[in-house]
Order: sequence, then structure tokens, then C-alpha cells
Amino acid sequence: MGTEPIWHRQWRAFRRNRRGLWSLYLFLVLFVVSLGAELVANDKPIMVRYQGELYWPVFQVYPETAFGGLFETEANYRDPYVRELIEEDGWMLWPPIRYSYDTINYELTVPAPAPPSAENWLGTDDQGRDVLARLIYGFRLSVLFGLILTVASSAIGIVVGALQGYYGGWLDLAGQRFLEIWSSMPILYLIIVISSFVVPGFWTLLLIMLLFSWMTLVDLVRAEFLRARNLDYVRAAQALGVRTPVILFRHMLPNAMVATLTYLPFVLNASVILLTSLDFIGFGLPPGAPSLGELLGQGKANLHAPWLGLSAFVTLALMLSLLVFVGEAVRDAFDPRKYHADAGERP
Repeated sequence: MGTEPIWHRQWRAFRRNRRGLWSLYLFLVLFVVSLGAELVANDKPIMVRYQGELYWPVFQVYPETAFGGLFETEANYRDPYVRELIEEDGWMLWPPIRYSYDTINYELTVPAPAPPSAENWLGTDDQGRDVLARLIYGFRLSVLFGLILTVASSAIGIVVGALQGYYGGWLDLAGQRFLEIWSSMPILYLIIVISSFVVPGFWTLLLIMLLFSWMTLVDLVRAEFLRARNLDYVRAAQALGVRTPVILFRHMLPNAMVATLTYLPFVLNASVILLTSLDFIGFGLPPGAPSLGELLGQGKANLHAPWLGLSAFVTLALMLSLLVFVGEAVRDAFDPRKYHADAGERP
């Protein structure tokens, strides 16, 4: 047991946290489903068989003339005329939800926002768009945005913290003063001001938020490198003439990453919350984008339609709770007291 790799013990410590383990499984299932959102919620059929040939509207654009229509523009498969043309000599395989995030249901029998029904399982928003479809696409957008922002900001924060902690001296002093000034700025207000000048978009908003989110891990990594730079293995590497980048990222960084990895699920949580907050107040993603924050804003503006606010709230609460539970399990996995106790050893 003593020669067993540490990561085996860490994985067992992670699995012992049943709440975190099942939260990880559930989150991965939801995320994988959202990655294939076009196959779950779409206003185009997944597959069309017409006159003995197969068509894939989800992946390729076909004109209406391909199915015997009159126009060269993309076929509208929800149009009764196009449906009748196809079904005369073929069939269509639809996804479970026949709406995309921007599809407007023009066949509503009540004013929008319409309550849940057999056609729109969670109702529609104030523009007649299917709420469940927008939740699926919004979940994917929020998680992908948070993951990209977390990875990019963590990479910058790790590099800055490593350089400050390893070299110390004036570099560390100047870096700390800069961090104090930069972190004291009202980040949310600055993002709002910048967003009012720059056309909002996925990548522009990501870049704006990256300007301020990279500071999260700097202090933690700096402290780990300050502690490790005086250890014997680092001094031995320096005496042997090992290059500084090799010492930093091959010898010292793995030890610092143990504490850093436990923070990543919580950094991801903060990224999702910040994006949702900006969308809620109207300074986030462009209008029409599948946004959970925008759906919360609709719920606030339409208190007579409680399914709007409740749907977005339950989705956000579930997503953030799962990430917190996974973070707690990761923290247990990297706690030496946990995985050494599993091996019957003293930490």
C-alpha cells in the first residue's frame, strides 16, 4: 500500500465524498446534454428522408427547393407548407423539443409569456420563445464561458504568483502594490462602463472580465512559491544549474497546484455568477443570446409569470450547488489527512 501512487489514494478520498461524486456525475450528464443542445432542442429536424435521400438539417442548410418548394432560401421546417411537401414523399425525425433558443412560437393561444403546456413544457418568455430551450442553451453558454474564463484567469494568476513568489524582492513588492491598486477598483462598475463603449459579445465580454478576474489565485500561488523557494530540492536544483523555467514549472508548480486545484470549482462558480449578474442588469451578452441572467430579468419584469424566474433560479441553483459540492470533494481529495488516513499512514 505504501508504494501505491498518491493519485490513487486521492481518487479514493474523492469517491468517499458521495455527495461530491454524484454531483460530478450529474453535472457531467447535464453538461454533455447541453453540448448537444442542437440535437435536443431545435426548430429543425435532426434527419429528413425525402424521395429516398437523407438530409441532415441540423448540420447543413438546405433550400426550400430541395423539397419541392419555391424559394431558394433556407427551408422553414415548421412551416405547414414545407412539412406537407416533405411528408408527401418522406418523413422527418424531430428532436424532443421542437424549438431553438431564438424560435418564436407564433401559434400561442394566449398572450406571451404563455404558461407551461404540452407544446412548451416550461412555458414561453415575453417574446414567445420556449423557456426550456433557452435554459438548455443558456446552461451550455454559462458553463463554457465560466470554464474558458477560469482556465485563462488561472493561467495568468499562476504565472504572476509564481514569478512574485520565486524572485521576491522588488518584483514582489511592485507586484503586490499593483495588485492592491487593481483589486481596489470597483470591478462591476468598470465592466459596466467598458461594456457601454464596446459592442457586447462572447469574446469581448470574456476579455473584459479577464482583465480583473486573473487576480483570484495570485496570492495563493505566491505564498506557495515563497514557502517552496527555500526548500532543499529547489536549492539543489539551483546549485546544479537547472534553468529557472524548469525549476518554476516542473519542480515547484506541482506542489503549488495541490492548493490551487481546490479553488478552481469555486472560481468557476464566481465566473458564472458574474456573467449572470451582468446579463441580469443588461450589460452582458448581446440581446437575444440564451442567457440565464436575462431570463431572471424577465421573471422580475413579469411577476405574473412565475415560471420564468423559477426556471432560471432552479437552473442556477442546481448548477452552482453541484459545482460547490464537487469543489468540496476535490478539497477532500487533496487533503493529506484524508488520503493518508485511507492508506493507514500518518500524514
